[in-house]
Amino acid sequence: MKTVVITGANTGIGFATAQSFLEQGHQVILACRNLKKAEAAKQQLEQSEYAKGHVDIIQLDLESLEQVANAADQLIQRYPKIDILVNNAGLMTPNLEQTQDGFEKQIGVNYIGHFLWTMKLLPVIKQSDAGRIINLASMMHMLGKIDVNQFRADQVKKYNGVLSYGNSKLANLLFSNALAEQLVGTNVTCNALHPGGVNSEIYRELPKYQYAVIKLFLISPSKPANLIQKIALDPSWMNRNGDYVSLQTPAIKSGHAKDKLLAQALYDHTYALLKDYLKKS
Repeated sequence: MKTVVITGANTGIGFATAQSFLEQGHQVILACRNLKKAEAAKQQLEQSEYAKGHVDIIQLDLESLEQVANAADQLIQRYPKIDILVNNAGLMTPNLEQTQDGFEKQIGVNYIGHFLWTMKLLPVIKQSDAGRIINLASMMHMLGKIDVNQFRADQVKKYNGVLSYGNSKLANLLFSNALAEQLVGTNVTCNALHPGGVNSEIYRELPKYQYAVIKLFLISPSKPANLIQKIALDPSWMNRNGDYVSLQTPAIKSGHAKDKLLAQALYDHTYALLKDYLKKS
């Protein structure tokens, strides 16, 4: 039985992924901001006639670095070994918003919060014989660029929700690449996937007329969930590290996403930014 942690697991891809692992008899931890929704998801999962594993919940608010660090510490106390970490949670905001720490919300939640969460949990993932870190990326990273001087909401000069989302997903993919480089020769791998256009709550902030059109082209969350499970458990992925795969579309990386120096520079900058939270690990 594997111990599987999934962020944003109360709905969409996260919920479908939890369901797929649960049906295989694994221990699944739902890491969610809203405990009420997480509890409802837990009950729904447990009541499934196919459920063979166990479900647990931990509150994770990626908008607060202090809460992320505390949640990771609590999780480590409960689970000294984690086999699979799926970084699925994400958001898309059309208007400029900020996290509790003052970061532009998309870069703060989609990238910085997950960076801290992953690095805090890395020591217990290394306790697994075959640790797997799986990051939900996006082809939207191709629109992105990295400007660390605009990470904070009050530094943003001109906000565009779509471009900012692309920036956050580029940062997310660069982190996946940089971490994979560090994990070479260990028992842990780190890979990323673009799930395709999925019918999930990521589009909840869009105007209704836009969502109505987009929905016509969306696929079921079960499809990326199956791919996530394959990356985590299939022997064909045993030695694959630093990969980027995609559903529906070719897995094309932008020039920025292929830049190893940029990936390492961003990693170093973010680690320094979060050093007060990480030194306790």
